[in-house]
This record gives sequence, structure tokens and C-alpha cells, in this order.
Amino acid sequence: MALTWRAVALAALGVVAVLVVPSYGTVLLWALVVMALCALDVTLAASPRQVAVERRVPGSVRLTGRATSQLVVTNMTGRRLRAVVRDAWAPSAGAHDNRHPVDLPPGESARLVTTLVPTRRGDRAAGAVTIRSAGPLGLAARQVSLDVPGRLRVLPEFASRRHLPSRLARLREMDGRSAVQVRGEGTEFDSLREYVIGDDVRSIDWRASARRADMVVRTWRPERDRRVLIVLDTSRTSAARIGDEPRLDASIEAALLLSALAGRAGDRVELFAYDRGVRARVAGAAGPRLMPALADALAPVQPVLLETDWPGLVGSVHQRLSQRALVVLLTTLDPAAVETGLLPVVGQLTAKHQVVVASVADPEVAALRDARDSSAEVYDAAAAARVELERTAVRTVLSRKGVEVVEGLPEELAPRLADTYLALKAAGRL
Repeated sequence: MALTWRAVALAALGVVAVLVVPSYGTVLLWALVVMALCALDVTLAASPRQVAVERRVPGSVRLTGRATSQLVVTNMTGRRLRAVVRDAWAPSAGAHDNRHPVDLPPGESARLVTTLVPTRRGDRAAGAVTIRSAGPLGLAARQVSLDVPGRLRVLPEFASRRHLPSRLARLREMDGRSAVQVRGEGTEFDSLREYVIGDDVRSIDWRASARRADMVVRTWRPERDRRVLIVLDTSRTSAARIGDEPRLDASIEAALLLSALAGRAGDRVELFAYDRGVRARVAGAAGPRLMPALADALAPVQPVLLETDWPGLVGSVHQRLSQRALVVLLTTLDPAAVETGLLPVVGQLTAKHQVVVASVADPEVAALRDARDSSAEVYDAAAAARVELERTAVRTVLSRKGVEVVEGLPEELAPRLADTYLALKAAGRL
């Protein structure tokens, strides 16, 4: 039994009565009256256990988007239901205004809507539905918590999609649909056109020019149907917070933008998340099915506090790729992690594939490096400068092994990786 504010007010009146008529019998009588009224009120209240509750939740929503949790409450009792219904969710689900007053005659239903604005990616399970049914006097209530299952999958935000239109425009230029044509090793012949001033003389088709008695040049388009394998490192280094988010979230944004671009370019995209085993995988999805499959697979992926099994990762790549492909490793460039993990095995990948290593840069390092206002800040700046030198050395070593290295702040990594993909495709290096 739960007492309401009205019962507390009645008890307060008893205190006032004692001050007016200081008598033990008065206090006892008043307490008995209040208790009797509360017991009567609870008896007359509708039983919350006989209330039917059905939950309706959408399957998924993007991070920072809005969703609704709907409860259909049906009064199956023979009494009027005067209650407050609480739709409980985890704090990261962002449930707003989740307490709903209900006044239902017997046999009637009501739809209660709770707005959800999630603040974290992943699966969010609904909590219990608590029903507090008050009596007609409003002095006391009966309360029960019912288990009404529900799950909302919070997909990655994909804020980097704002960069997609400009990259698609460049892709169309490369693909020969606009005036600009590209030429490079590994590109496919597209068509012939008349020579104009500024064209590369190496593109002149001399035989065709002789037949037409006019200069014509070959135009080229990037090859399609190439393999793009994106590997997302989910080891302990991906748990480091860069700004307000884990490193993994920025890597996911970059993976989504690259996948969307490569899918539009006609390439076959595959992705898997790995630390000491495969945590998520998307393969065989193309066209309109690609991005929903990626978002759904990456939504529950979280960092694991383990070291990456780099030999196992390389073995997994070789199992999935029998021909030359673009292999994108979204990991860290921290010198200690790269020297002991990636460097010893990266040659096995570059021997057969075009490899790109993409990493998120920490803006706090640049801020520490530039601060010089105190002696403590000078020491911090020296440490930050040393870190930058070590990372530069790592990038140099990786470049010598044939790896393209991409690094950028959380909001810059995705477009930079997309630009690197376009550059490789234009040069025919995929």
C-alpha cells in the first residue's frame, strides 16, 4: 500500500488537533480514522494486477533521432481505474515524460505515448511498467510493476552522410557522366571523342584518328565491381574517448560513408568488426540493402578490453579475399599498438591488396602542444610534441610498406577516407 499526499495532509490535521486538544485519546482516535480510511480506499481501488498492458516500440531509430514507446492499457477490472502509469527505460534511452495519469472505466483502453531520444548507440531494453492504482478518496494506492518486454535498436547516427553528395558528384565526373574524364592504370575504356586543347596526348587513339581524318581521344572510366573490405578494430584502443565519444564511433562514421560511396560506385562492399574474433559481419549486401544492413550490424558493436589478434585478423582477410582488393583498417596509430601488432603482419596484406589504415586524431593533443602559458603546460606541450613525432614515424614506416595512411579529427576522418578512396579509384589502384 502506498500513501498519497492526501493521506499525509490528513495526518497533519491530526497533529493540529493534538495542539488544540492535547489528549492521547484524540491522537489515537485520529490515527485509527486515517488508517481506516486508507484501508477502505485501498480496498476500493482497482487491482493493478488485472490491468492488461501491451507495448509497441519501433524496431530501430538513429542516434539522436526520436522514437515513441506506446503502451495500450486496458482496464480488465470491474472498477474504475484511477492510476499513474510509469513507462521505465534505461537512462540512455532518453525517455521523456514517462509518467501518465489514467482514468478508465471498466473494459476501456487508453494509449500512452512516451518520447524516446536515445543518447547512446546499441540495443535499449524497456524496463518494467509500474501501475499505481489509487482509490476513490485518493488517500492510498495499490502498486505493481509488470514486465512488458520491449527493445529499441539505436543505429549509428551517420552524421557524415552530409559529405556524400559532394563525393558522389566527383564520382560522376570520374565515371564519365560529366565533362571531366580520368585516365589511369587499371581503368576501363569508355568511348571516343574529338580532341580538344588540354587533353592528354597519350589518350589520342591514332588508328581511329587516321580513319576519321580527325584527332580523337579515348575516354576512360574507373573499373567497377571491385572488392572493398572494411575492417573495424574493436579492441581496447577503440574504447579511448576522443572528445565526447569513443574512438569506435568515429570509425563507424567513416566506415558508413565509405560504404555508401563504394556501393554507389558499383563496388562490392564487405565489413567485419574484429578484436580477437569477429564481432559483426556484413557480406553480400548491395544496392538499397547495403546501408540498412551495415547500420543494423554495427549498432550493437562495442569496444572490447582485449588486444587485437593481428595474425588472426590477417588470416580472416585472406579467407574472405581471393583476388586483389582494397582493405581498409580502421584502427589506431598509437606507436606502441602499431609496432607490436600491425607492423609485423601488414606486409602480408600489402603483398596482395591495396591497404589503407585510417585513424582518428585526438584534438586534445594539438591543444596541449600549442599551450605555453606555464611551466606545467610547457612539459605537456613537450610530451604532446613527442607523441606527434612518434606518430609521424609510424606513418612513415607504414607508407614505406605500401600502406596509404589517413588520419583526421573525428569530424574529418570520414570525408578524408572517402577522398582517399576516390583518389585510388581515379588512379586505377584498386
